[in-house]
Amino acid sequence: MASIALPTVGDELVHEFGPLLRVYKSGRIERPLVAPPVEPGLDPSTGVESKDVNLGVYSARLYLPPAAATAGDKLPVIFYIHGGGFVAESAKSPNYHRFLNDLTSACPALGVSVDYRLAPEHPLPAAYDDCLAALRWVLSAEDPWISAHGDLGRVFVAGDSAGGNACHHVAIQQDVARLKGAVLIHPWFWGSEAVGEETRDPAGRAHGAGLWMFACPGTSGADDPRMNPMALDAPGLETLACERVMVCTAEGDFLRWRGRAYSEAVTAARAAGEREVELLETDGEGHVFFLFKPDCDKTKEMLDRIVAFVNAA
Repeated sequence: MASIALPTVGDELVHEFGPLLRVYKSGRIERPLVAPPVEPGLDPSTGVESKDVNLGVYSARLYLPPAAATAGDKLPVIFYIHGGGFVAESAKSPNYHRFLNDLTSACPALGVSVDYRLAPEHPLPAAYDDCLAALRWVLSAEDPWISAHGDLGRVFVAGDSAGGNACHHVAIQQDVARLKGAVLIHPWFWGSEAVGEETRDPAGRAHGAGLWMFACPGTSGADDPRMNPMALDAPGLETLACERVMVCTAEGDFLRWRGRAYSEAVTAARAAGEREVELLETDGEGHVFFLFKPDCDKTKEMLDRIVAFVNAA
């Protein structure tokens, strides 16, 4: 939804975060990047069937590939969390709908894309709470598609940008059943101290944390463990409730250094004998490029790597 109130003459812009969000003094909110939602149903290009499930204050869109009708065994489950800085986008947006159709068809896997509440109408931790509740709902197998076709021994959490951040949040919870894996695509992490070749400029570092501070007004700052999982007071990365981890970064993304540092930190924290984190670094592309260039070779390469990760023994 692009706005929640009618324009007011002389309305003053009080917050602006790139093309993601504009907030006006009157309370009007604009989300310029957000396209009209698409309905669920049969995707003609992949044969994937989708449906929406209302779960109270949030919802989920489920994806069932045609392989479900012929597979002798149940399918892995991909629990997907969309990006958008916790302030924009939806599981129902055209870009995410296509990506989930493509991903679940290619694996094949049963997909669950959670449509969590957004800030500023619902400040964090609302989105975290919704994602965690939705994952528990998936693991309960209450939905007939999940109970009939989902292998709950092969559940993967995946997400991009803010969704990658939320993947870490749900996987670090100690009361979550062990997951098969996590795929963090261009995850949105930050911190007060620079890593890699991130900017050292104080103004630049403050700017990098600005949207987080707005979306999560109760935060302690850029080193809040939810934004900086490598902070000194963050839960130990060895407690991640997943057997395997994959991190995707992009050369043109200012978050790439943080994603690389996260993958190295998780690898260092894993016990002897556990698999190292798989890191895919895409050259020549920017943040969440795969959503805007679904047919490019680099998107196909990333999709192939995720499919291989999901299907690995």
